[in-house]
Amino acid sequence: MGISPAVVRELLDESATHECPDAPAGTCVRVLAIANLPTRFGDYQVAAFWSPTDRKEHAAFVHGDVVGQEEVPVRLHSECLTGDAIGSLRCDCRDQLLESLERIGKMESGIVLYLRQEGRGIGFVNKIKAYQLQDQGYDTVQANEALGFRADERDYAIAAHMLNTLRVRSIRIMTNNPSKVQDLTEHGVRIVGRIPVIVPPNDHDRAYMHTKQAKLGHLLGFEQDDDWHGTAESEPK
Repeated sequence: MGISPAVVRELLDESATHECPDAPAGTCVRVLAIANLPTRFGDYQVAAFWSPTDRKEHAAFVHGDVVGQEEVPVRLHSECLTGDAIGSLRCDCRDQLLESLERIGKMESGIVLYLRQEGRGIGFVNKIKAYQLQDQGYDTVQANEALGFRADERDYAIAAHMLNTLRVRSIRIMTNNPSKVQDLTEHGVRIVGRIPVIVPPNDHDRAYMHTKQAKLGHLLGFEQDDDWHGTAESEPK
């Protein structure tokens, strides 16, 4: 069972008059529509969000009833057109997205937040420029920095606000990226555990995966994460 029609109406009514005077850096987001979405991974609902902060549309793919719930499994997924839609082998984005949807579809409840932060927040055109530099021997971090960006320009204030809009009280985050944990925590999200999303590298993304681990601190092994104080989980509940 998903979010009930009565609660859907409540969420939409709340967003219709929602203001964000106290949001960090003026961050604001509103849910404008929620509909049923049967998928090959199970029954989901899709919530369409609009943020006047970045003037982008974001999505929450919700399985089960997450409203007011604790310890909700949540995957934060940043848009990757080349990987998600075209099946690029230069990254593991599509594999992580499909793995998350499949695993959450088998759980009692969970959410995949789909954020419009292409190319670690630098945008599609700059991402392809970074690819050009990678073709010349730069790694992903060096390429971003050569274009004048930080290694990762993403911000998760909007994601935190989306979770708050859905009244999620605490989450178990599905990620290999400690920066997501830190960023969400700083934006007031209570995180009670981590669920790794490990996919094997292929011949085209092996160096990319190595850079994520070596330079960005991604946790790409199943070994215990000492910084997580014993709450890391190799399998979801």
